[in-house]
Amino acid sequence: MSEKFVIGVDFGTLSGRATVVRVSDGLELGSSVMEYPHGVMDRTLTAGDDQQLPPDFALQVPADYLEVLRAVVPEAVADAKIDAQDVIGIGTDFTSASTLPTDSLGTPLCEREEFKNNPHAYVKMWKHHGGTEQAERAIAIAEARGEMWLGRYGGRLSSEIVLPKALETLEKAPDVYEAMDFYVEAVDWIVWQLCGRLVHSAAPAGYKALRQNDQYPSEEYFAELNPKFRTFIADKFDAPVMQLGERAGALTEEMAEALGLPSGIAVAVGQIDAHVTAPAAQAVEPGQMTAIMGTSNVYIVNGRTARDIPGVFGITNGGISAGLWGYEGGQTGVGDIFAWIVDNIVPGEYQNEANRRGISVHELLTEKAGKQEVGEHGLIALDWHNGNRSILNNANLSGTLLGMTLNTTPEDIYRAYLEATGFGLRVIIENFLEHGVEINEIVAAGGLLKNKVLMQMYADITRIPLSISGSKLAGSLGAAIYGAVAAGAYPDVYAAAKNMGSKIEHAYVPNEDNAQKYDLLYEEYVTLHDYFGRGANDVMARLKEFQRRVHDKKNA
Repeated sequence: MSEKFVIGVDFGTLSGRATVVRVSDGLELGSSVMEYPHGVMDRTLTAGDDQQLPPDFALQVPADYLEVLRAVVPEAVADAKIDAQDVIGIGTDFTSASTLPTDSLGTPLCEREEFKNNPHAYVKMWKHHGGTEQAERAIAIAEARGEMWLGRYGGRLSSEIVLPKALETLEKAPDVYEAMDFYVEAVDWIVWQLCGRLVHSAAPAGYKALRQNDQYPSEEYFAELNPKFRTFIADKFDAPVMQLGERAGALTEEMAEALGLPSGIAVAVGQIDAHVTAPAAQAVEPGQMTAIMGTSNVYIVNGRTARDIPGVFGITNGGISAGLWGYEGGQTGVGDIFAWIVDNIVPGEYQNEANRRGISVHELLTEKAGKQEVGEHGLIALDWHNGNRSILNNANLSGTLLGMTLNTTPEDIYRAYLEATGFGLRVIIENFLEHGVEINEIVAAGGLLKNKVLMQMYADITRIPLSISGSKLAGSLGAAIYGAVAAGAYPDVYAAAKNMGSKIEHAYVPNEDNAQKYDLLYEEYVTLHDYFGRGANDVMARLKEFQRRVHDKKNA
């Protein structure tokens, strides 16, 4: 029999990528990537009237996703030099929770003339924090009601998830809320576009839409949030829920023609972008924590039983793979912080040196920082430029840098924030371990793998061996693995991961001398972490509120 192939499409924060993968062994044969034409709208509504956006907004244009899809799939097939008729399935993953309002046919409301200048009609990205007040209210009411499901989210609800974003839409743009037939996650919307059927993937439904034990929170709970929100699930969110690896439907003739693929091939249930990495990196067994490292970092690990853990971002049955409980934690700013340093505080002479040497400013700063001894820069930082996802789960927190002098250099600051992200990872790991979740290996994937200094730091700071994905395209490979299972090529994700995934075991091992030095810095990090993050000093939240008031007054 001739070889068969599947396509994985990875929709990230800034771009989408398609990869053609051989079903028999996971060999990546061709790939194509394209940035979203409108990028991330976090300052102005460039797709509309260019209005200034509030400080906590992060929006995207859903039509960009389709434009990318129609471009990268045919290009990846051409790059792979295969016969498209031998493609048997397609799988997708998406940043989560990225949410959008649509009509009954799935058309985004931002494409209507009356809503094109309304920010709430666009995709609210995972890092959109405009619903922070709604999230805090949701927590307070859940606590007052004694909602048992709150423990599955560490006792906190992030403004990143579905509920605060939908409630924010109701309260800030009631005309958009009234007009929408569905409020849907992009992970499910893209599958809807491919197969013509709206289904909810069980994983994001659990992690980001509060679905536990096969049900959502009660209408009474939603009504206490806002009386007009009582029937949100029944009226705006209800759809069949399907498990990972299942076939959501068949590729429609219209999409098949647009993508150059056979109509009727399997379309897999969608998955969260970070979570698809686990099977691609052969990290689906309990104790293997997958670290997906990029603009933000996501950490997932399977456990055999459910445990309510304070500060965990979410726990979902089958959230990573069937039959096990998937635990999630993460950091909302990692690569984004490094990019902020390069974009905002690096002097021209560094850029000139990087240009002369033909390297990036990131590489230059890493090289300079990598020559330092642990503690040489005299700094400690908190990695909260985009809030704290876990274990504090608080979008009102912000970044801090302590110890600067007139002798502080850009590489000092860069290294301090590299280390801060490692300390933040250690806080998350220690929280898991303290509450009985086994972690004996970190399996890393994502764009930050190219920073070897950072990878060694993570091994040293955590004292855990760091394996790395054998694929540089783990996201799209993981999506393809789910596509292969949906097409019936493998009985389950475990079998597919064994044949199609790959990893380089223990690529970085802890250096005990450095680890002991990092222990001392980590103690200082934890002191600052708890001081600013656990209520001793709420100055960060007060500054955020002051900033919001100024913005609202200027735009009244």
